[in-house]
Amino acid sequence: MKLLVVFGTRPEVIKLAPLIDEARRHADAIELTVCSTGQHREMLDQAMAVFGLRADVELKVMQERQGLAGLTARLLQGLDEVMAAHRPDVVVVQGDTTSAFAAGLAAFYRQIPVAHVEAGLRTGDLASPFPEELNRVLLGRLARWHFAPTPRAAQALRDEGVAPERCVVTGNTVVDAIRLIRDRWAQAGGAGDEQPFAGRELVLVTAHRRENQGQALRNICAAVRQLCLQYPDLGFVFPVHLSPQVRDIVFAELGRDIPNLRLCDPVDFETNLRLQSRCRLIVTDSGGIQEEAPSFGVPVVVTREHTERSEGIEAGFATLAGTSTEAIVRAARTWLDQGDARRALASRPNPYGDGHAARRMVELLLGDPELRRDHAA
Repeated sequence: MKLLVVFGTRPEVIKLAPLIDEARRHADAIELTVCSTGQHREMLDQAMAVFGLRADVELKVMQERQGLAGLTARLLQGLDEVMAAHRPDVVVVQGDTTSAFAAGLAAFYRQIPVAHVEAGLRTGDLASPFPEELNRVLLGRLARWHFAPTPRAAQALRDEGVAPERCVVTGNTVVDAIRLIRDRWAQAGGAGDEQPFAGRELVLVTAHRRENQGQALRNICAAVRQLCLQYPDLGFVFPVHLSPQVRDIVFAELGRDIPNLRLCDPVDFETNLRLQSRCRLIVTDSGGIQEEAPSFGVPVVVTREHTERSEGIEAGFATLAGTSTEAIVRAARTWLDQGDARRALASRPNPYGDGHAARRMVELLLGDPELRRDHAA
């Protein structure tokens, strides 16, 4: 079986690395090609280095301040050429990025079946997150295999008319990725020392979503400033996304006079996990961090109006605060004023999986009778 795995952003690398690793364990049955679109160049390289990944094909589509239409057009043409050259039996994509959608569409045009990792996440609002909600809805129509991370995601697909036998609950591969990293720490005798605010508990802050750019991001920054003042014994660490639309606002609002706040460039996945392991709280609009934090028993304040990861909220790991300054501060204080919050969360099962999602996915592809018939033909 010829397998083409496509990624273009850091979250895609993190969540596809375990699947790539598992596919390589079946080298006798799988001919693997890894394609990097370069949608987020610098942050992509960080993530690939953490997992020791090397792309067989690199498209390098990144352009400064690129628009969605131009990006999608470049991706579609470039990925079509990759598929023409490599003639895969299956194209694997992850999540809801423009790279994932363009790869799915290019595969559809060439009648190549698509396996969608982390399928079925929905907010029900095409404007939130934008454009990711539309990307994953369209992939829900294109894919043959829908690897749903949770039962809720699988049910969302069935509600949209996807055949039940096409929807398989595998768990989320980010839990697999965390397990790989924590195994590495155990072999090394620990997670290593982190530089920011040594000896203090941390609050990790991230913000990058397109729908939060502008006033919503200013509100988030105002909330962070208030929390820094109210909790001077905590260290606040804010890795600032490379997007100019994010950096311009964050550094203007928070770039001075806050001694317990550290603004820094984006950190790699392993460093991010080390920071999470020291956190009392995380304030984020990141979907990936909502999934990662339960592995460390860390509560999360979600700075979005909607989340497609309501499992974490229902399991008591997260609060959906929205993007008003007052609501963010109120939600954060609720968690920060509970001294035993992490201990309570550590005893709860992870709602996002058990760390063996990638193995299930590869076994399903290798055992699929339709794929075997297609390959034989």
